[in-house]
Order: sequence, then structure tokens, then C-alpha cells
Amino acid sequence: MNFALSKEHETFRGIVREFAEAEIAPHVAKWDKDHHFPVDLIQKMGNLGLFGLTSPEEYGGADGDFTSLCVAIEELGRVDQSIGITLEGAVGLGINPILTFGTPEQKEKWLPDLVTGQALAGFGLTEPGAGSDAGATKTKAELDGDEWVINGAKQFITNSGTDITSLVTVTARTGTREDGRPELSTIIVPSGTPGFVVEPAYDKLGWHISDTHPLSFVDARVPADHLLGQRGRGYAQFLATLDDGRVAIAALAVGCIQACLELCVQYAGERTTFGVPIGAKQGVAFQVADLSVMAQAGRALVYQAAAMKDAGADGKEFRRAASIAKLYTSESAVTATRVATQVFGGYGFMEEYPVARFYRDAKILEIGEGTSEVQRMLIARGLGLPVE
Repeated sequence: MNFALSKEHETFRGIVREFAEAEIAPHVAKWDKDHHFPVDLIQKMGNLGLFGLTSPEEYGGADGDFTSLCVAIEELGRVDQSIGITLEGAVGLGINPILTFGTPEQKEKWLPDLVTGQALAGFGLTEPGAGSDAGATKTKAELDGDEWVINGAKQFITNSGTDITSLVTVTARTGTREDGRPELSTIIVPSGTPGFVVEPAYDKLGWHISDTHPLSFVDARVPADHLLGQRGRGYAQFLATLDDGRVAIAALAVGCIQACLELCVQYAGERTTFGVPIGAKQGVAFQVADLSVMAQAGRALVYQAAAMKDAGADGKEFRRAASIAKLYTSESAVTATRVATQVFGGYGFMEEYPVARFYRDAKILEIGEGTSEVQRMLIARGLGLPVE
């Protein structure tokens, strides 16, 4: 399969890079320090068309491909990981479930504002006792007449509490199957629904600019037609959502690696010790060379998987490619930030240097959208191993 980026993709990369350098880079240090979510930037990203890259024109989108979204996430992540995950969450977890599984009425109601960046949406999957084990979901939704009554809690939900968040889709138990397993369904819960409470934001190690909250539901009522897709298909829906999300997270990780590479090349060429640039020392130069290998290898894995998605590849093949890309790039990003901090020495430990922010931001890449352990399990199963 030919998965080389086209000239159009590279031109688009240049457009997003220029935007990120002009609109994000000058402000990102202060936003990160203040834990500030820049709504005005989100709307500028909407004007650039970033939220509508994969959505049809009828809803205000560009009717483009998944590869373009990965390019945009990579380039935003090269400047700041929080902004990159905001786009990834808004499209992959906010727009994508409605676009893929929603009714025509649901799409018409919610997508236009989401696609243009006038609104954001979250995806409520993880719970205090149900992360990788989604089958342990405890949130319940009972049908009472023509309304769903939702009770439960979600945690670590991206884009769930901003001033422009319009909805969160949540997975919930809607019954029990004949074999005793829970029936999971997905339901749209609009912001402001009585009984739906967005709890105070987390005090996170990294991703300080990204909006992340726990959510609680106490007899929250929504119309029966807010069911997303078929009842009982929630498990399959979130699996499909996570497959796409893993490639997008991998693109974000590549942006992190690329940032570390560029920062180290510049610093190693300027910083001198014993009369020569530190980049003249093999101990430094070889580590920076390794960053280049990580960036190139990770980028190849990401865009191979993205090309498979755009080509409509077999679900199992795409799932395996997504897990491989996510596993390699996320773990490489953590290594890359450690290397970059070491290259910068004492300065790398100071918040005034971007490598410190990237160091804090990188760890979550190994956790979100499926931990490294989950990715290894999925890859091993794809090889035919009966791993549990």
C-alpha cells in the first residue's frame, strides 16, 4: 500500500504549522501556567476548518480524509500537546460517534456547530472502576416512558466542561443480555441537562490547557431519541471510536517527538562546553540521532494506519495497525522527552523551556485511548496468541 503523503497533504501541513506558530506558540507558556482553556483559539481553529476535516460538506465540513486530521493533530502537537488533544478529542470523540452512528436528525441538530468549532463535545466512557475494562461500566440508563434516566459517574472526560461544550455522549448499562453480560448503549446528554453535573476540573500533571473533568449523573433525564445508534451496540461503538483515536493519539505523539528533535538540534548546536558545541560530542549527538529515527519510524506507522483507514481496510488489519502505531509512538514520545530534558541539562528542568512542558505532557500518551498494556494485548491477540 502506498501511504506517502500527497502534495496536498504537505501543503496542508504547512498551513497548520504556520497557524500553530502564529496563534499558539506565543501564548502557550502562559496558557499552560494558568491552566487556561483558550475558547477564542478554538473558534480560530474552526475558521481554519480543522474540526470539519472528516465531516461532510452538508454539515459544514471539508469532506476530507482521516490522514488530513492526523497531519493537523501532529502539527498542533508539535507546538503544544494540549491543543493537539483538544482537536483529537473534539473530532475523534465528539464528532465521530455522532457522524458514524447518529440519526439524520441527530446529525442535523449537533454537527453544524461542532464541525465549525462553535461547540465542543465529549465522550464519556471511563469510570472510577471501568477504564480498560469497559464491561465493568456501572452507569445505568433506564427507559421511563419516552425518557432515559441516567445515574452514574464518568472520569477523565476531555472537552466536557468548556464554555462551549454542547453535549457529552455516555456509555451506560441499559439492560442485561441473556448470557448475563451487561447491555451497553450510548446516549447523548446535552450540557445543562438537570442532574448532569460537570465536577471541578482535575489538577493534572500535564495537558494543563486541555479541559478535563469528572462527570456525575443523578436522575438525569434525556429524550428517548437521544439514544445513539442501536440499543445494545455501545460496546462496538466505542471500540470503533477508540481504533480511530489510537491513530490520532499516535499522530499527537509524533508531534511531540518532532518537537523534541527540533529543540535538541537547535540547542545542541548553540550550547558550548569545553570550547565546542555539545552536539559535537557523541554522547549528545547519538541521542539526538535516535530522536530522528523515532520521528521517522513513528510517522511512517501513523500514516500507514491512516491510509488504511481512508482506504477502507479490513477492521482487524486496521485495529492491529492502530495499536502498533499507538504503542510505538507513545512510548517513543516518553523516551524522546526524557532525552530532550537530558540534552538541555539543568535548563530542561526549568519551566521556561518547552522541553519541560513536553516532558510533563508525554506520559499520558501511554495511557489515554488504551494503555500500552492493552495495545500489547491486542497486538498479541492479532498474532493468534490466547492472551488474557
